[in-house]
Order: sequence, then C-alpha cells, then structure tokens
Amino acid sequence: MVGDVDDSAGVDTGFGLTTDQREYAAWVRSVAGSLDGIECVHHAVNRPLVRALGRAGLLRGLFGGTADEPPRDAAAMQLCLLREMLATVNTEAETAMALQGLGSYPILQSGNETTRDRWIPGVASGDVVPAFALSEPDAGSDAGALNLEARADGDGWTLHGTKTWISNAPDADVYSVFARTTPDAKARGVTAFAVAGDAPGLTGERLDMVAPHALGTLHFDGVRVGRGDLLGEVDEGFGVAMRTLDLFRPSVGAFAVGMGQAALDASLTWAQERELFGGRLIDQQATQHTLAEMSTRIEAGRLLVRRAAAAYDEWSRQARPASGAHVVTTTAAQAKLFATETAQWVVDQAVQLHGARGLQQGHLLERLYREVRAPRIYEGASEVQRTIIARGLIKGSE
Repeated sequence: MVGDVDDSAGVDTGFGLTTDQREYAAWVRSVAGSLDGIECVHHAVNRPLVRALGRAGLLRGLFGGTADEPPRDAAAMQLCLLREMLATVNTEAETAMALQGLGSYPILQSGNETTRDRWIPGVASGDVVPAFALSEPDAGSDAGALNLEARADGDGWTLHGTKTWISNAPDADVYSVFARTTPDAKARGVTAFAVAGDAPGLTGERLDMVAPHALGTLHFDGVRVGRGDLLGEVDEGFGVAMRTLDLFRPSVGAFAVGMGQAALDASLTWAQERELFGGRLIDQQATQHTLAEMSTRIEAGRLLVRRAAAAYDEWSRQARPASGAHVVTTTAAQAKLFATETAQWVVDQAVQLHGARGLQQGHLLERLYREVRAPRIYEGASEVQRTIIARGLIKGSE
C-alpha cells in the first residue's frame, strides 16, 4: 500500500485518521522494522539504506499517485504519517527518506519533463540521492541574502560560490541549487537549478556534526547550467524553495513527534522494569507525572501537525487560493515550532528517567538526544517560526 492516502472523507475535528490513513500508518511502521539490520553510516549518505527504503516501497510514499503512475505531489498528511511512523522505529531511515523528498521536490514541482524523467524515478527507487542546496555561510535563516552567483554566459549561466550545511552533500547525485541571478534583489533575484553531482567545477567536503546524517559544504567554480536545468522561472527560485518547504514543514513536526513517541515508549517500558526503593520506578508519583506530561505534550504536537497537514491538503484541493496561503504557512510554523521544541524536552526527560545508561553510546536515547536537536534549526529555526506565526496573526487581524 504505497499510493495516495485517501483523505477524501476528510479529517475530523480531533484530526483523527480515516481507515485508509490508519492502515497506511500501520503498514509504514511494520515495514520500517525490516530496516533494522542495515548498518549505520556516520556523516555520509547510507546508500544501502536508501536503496532498501526504495525496495520496501517507502520512498514511493513520498510522492502522490499509485506505484504504476508517474510521481506527483503527495498529500501533506501522507508525508506526516510516513515520517512519524518511520521516526518512531528508525530515525536514521527517517532522515534518509525525508532528504530524498526534500531534495527532489523542487525538481518534481518545477522542473521540465526531461529533468523530471532524468532524476525522479531514481529517487523513488533509491538509486538516485538528491539534495536541497539553499543555505550558505552567510545566508541561513535569511534566505534572501544568498550570494551564490549565477553569471549569465551565452544561453546559460555559470555558478560561483559556496553552499554549506547541505544535507547529503557532497555525496548527492543531483542538487536543487538556489543561486542569485539578479544582484541586490534579495528573494526576488534568486533562480533554482538542477545540478548533477558530478558536474565539472563542483566540489565539496563533509562536515562532522553531532548527529550522524550526511551534511556537507559545496563549492561552485564555474559550474555550467543551461535553460534546461531551470527549476521554474528566472528570478523566481525563492518561490520554488518555499513551495517545497511549505509542504515539508508540517512533516518536520511529524518527525519530531515520532522521536518523542519513541522516547516515551522507552521510558514507559523502563519505568515498569526498573526497581528501586523497594518498588518500581513507575510507582513513584514524580515518575508518573513526568510520563503524563510527556504524553500530553506529544499528543498536542501530533494534533498541531495533523491540523497543519489537513489545512495544507484542503488548501491544495481548492487550487491554492492566495487568500488562504497565510493560514497554511502559519499552521505549519506552529506545528514545527511546538513539535520540535516538545521533542527536545521529552527526550531530555526520558534521559533523566533512564539515568546514565540513557547516555551510553548505542542506547536509543543517546541517539535520540543527538538527533533531536537539529530539527529546531533546519527548515526554519524556532525563532523564524515564531516570526512567521506573528506575521500570520497580524495579517489575519487586518
């Protein structure tokens, strides 16, 4: 069951799931368990894992349509269920899967037919690794400050500059690259291109980060791109980036919810097993209250994520009217902000309940403790999300 999640019946006021959605979530969680035997790879693309995700059908779930149809945009709710269920079981697999979507969606949504046909089928099968190349040394939260230069050169451009903090770099097969085509125009002067990973003039190196997933820096020394490599229109690349990020932002919250749920599940099991002071850890009122708070915050995050996904999917069904864009953006920011901040707190509490063993290398919580920090930064730091929410409130009150 890898095609669309049928949410035509709608989502109830509690943002529960339809029968098809529940079955899809259960399928993802059951299949995710088959990936446990694949060895972890630190600070580089784990190609065996990516290929296994493809063979299992999980990568096809990043896209809409059935397995025998050309990939298209997926429903936001489908992405959230996919990421939450996978994160609950295997965070490395979730990250590898999510990056396949983030890096490829600008190509899927804005590339020409030739470019889509060249890259997207391989992404879905796990044979092609894409990357989303937006951030730069001086342009992280302020994406309008991009300096990677696209110099006009005959019927195309040459790219000059540096990208950094790029997931899957420098090992990706294709990059969705955002470069400046018009100086001093901020977000209005950015253009998106599809750039092959082996393009002449493109080099890079890996970054050694706290979390194990691949992250790197890219250097563009006259990398040639042509009209056929355009993603969208010239000087409209910022919209290409935002279209992808608006879809994926609620699912970052879903990833966080999945990590929080994994930490809670482990804590509940441990508290029932751990004996101290003549009883069990679970018998302590302080432990019960901590677990109750963890559960409540996770559920609140889950509801915000599903609310944001439902809002995005309804907006898409209505052909994305401009009047509803700020609602979609605001609810997505709320979901990402609350869910990622909550996951950080929940994992920290889980470590406290486990004591020193929770920080031992190889322990589930040791891995979660390292991996839970990054989602509060990437795809818009928490401070950026608060700004987006405030702007939405102001716009909604005008």
